[in-house]
Amino acid sequence: MKQRIITIAGRPGSGKSSTAKEVAARLGYEHFSSGDLFRELGKQRGTEVLQTNLNAEKQHDPEVDRIVDGRLREIGTTKDNMVIDSRTAWHWIPDSFKVFLSLDLHTAAERILNDMDDERLANEHIHRDPDEYAQVLQKRLDSEKRRYLKQYGINAQDMSNYDLVIDTHANNFEQAVELVLKGYQEWLTQ
Repeated sequence: MKQRIITIAGRPGSGKSSTAKEVAARLGYEHFSSGDLFRELGKQRGTEVLQTNLNAEKQHDPEVDRIVDGRLREIGTTKDNMVIDSRTAWHWIPDSFKVFLSLDLHTAAERILNDMDDERLANEHIHRDPDEYAQVLQKRLDSEKRRYLKQYGINAQDMSNYDLVIDTHANNFEQAVELVLKGYQEWLTQ
């Protein structure tokens, strides 16, 4: 049975959080970001995002994934009228409307760097050069892919997992939001 939950996955910098927040606002739905929770858990442990991913992948700190995954499963069984930005929520909430936002990593690096304040750049030791930062993003995606395959047997980068795939380089923010809303309304009536 379809749930009134939209799960938005995607590549770094593709606009997952911004799109999810706007879609939630327009629908009057609640918003949740597993990335925000993941970063907060990493910050509590004194690690940056890439290192938190690597620690989780190598099972040095499996508690991070257990907390995030547990929260997603809880939402899937207790909530409705939600928009979630998460790389794996589509897996934990299979009856949701599943969206993937695609973007090349160089453009992603430029967008992320332009949106970051100096404090985050310093705290997370982020390269200010888009080419170097794109390499860090690729390492993060590779780490996540290995981790998700090993832990769950899933490939979050396989587009067949999703009901809708949007290239956010070809579609600006407003267009992406409109495509999600239109796709969701069509999905609800099928």
